Amino acid sequence: MKRSIVLLWIALPGLLIAQTHTPQKTKAEIEKMHQDPKAYISMLENPQRDSEQKPDEVLKAMAIKRGETIADIGAGSGYFAFRFAKQVGDSGRVYAVDINSDMILFMNRKIRDLKLRNVSTVLSAPDDPLLIDDSTNRFFICNTWHHVQSRPNYITLMKKILKPGGQIIVLDYHKKELPVGPPPEMKVAREDVIKEMKSGGFKLAHEHTFLPYQYFLVFTAK
Repeated sequence: MKRSIVLLWIALPGLLIAQTHTPQKTKAEIEKMHQDPKAYISMLENPQRDSEQKPDEVLKAMAIKRGETIADIGAGSGYFAFRFAKQVGDSGRVYAVDINSDMILFMNRKIRDLKLRNVSTVLSAPDDPLLIDDSTNRFFICNTWHHVQSRPNYITLMKKILKPGGQIIVLDYHKKELPVGPPPEMKVAREDVIKEMKSGGFKLAHEHTFLPYQYFLVFTAK
C-alpha cells in the first residue's frame, strides 16, 4: 500500500484497533480493514506515514529529556514508542500500552530483536492503562483518545499515575471532514478534549499547530 498512514483507534466489541491513514472511510470499512493483523501492522510500519504524522517534529516539540518515563497509550506497532526509547535513554522508560494482543506480541518481538532494556509493553484494558501510581512523567495519546472508554475515569487514573509536574499529550483528528481518517461523527473535537481535561483537573499548557490533520495538545495539572 503506497498511501501515507496515521493511527486512529476504533472501538470494536472488547477491542480497540488503529486505523491507518487512508482516504476517509465509513466505520464498516474501517472494521473490515483490520481483520488481518499482519496487513494492519504492515500499514502501521509504512515509512510513508512520516510525511503527515511528522514524528521528528513531534519529538522535537516534546523536548524529551534523558531519564523520563513515557506511557504511549494505544502504542500499536510501536511507531512512537521506539522513537521515545531513543530519547529517554538507558535511564528512562517507555511503557508501550495497548489492548490489542497482536500489537503487544509484535512489539515484544521487536524489543527482543533490538535488545532494548527501556521499553516495557503493557496489555491494558479499554478503560484502564494498568500502570502503577506516580510512575510516569508523560502520557502520550496519538489518535486514540476519541475511542478511549470511560474517559472521565481514565483521566482520574492518569492523574494518579503521573508524577508531579507530569503531562498528558493528546494528538487526534480534527472533528470535521478531512481527506483522511474516520468520519466526523467518530471523532472528538479539540474543544471537547480541553473541556474533558479541565473537568478532570488539567489545563491546556501548550498547543502545537504544525500537523495537517490533527490537533496537538499538552496538558498539565491545575
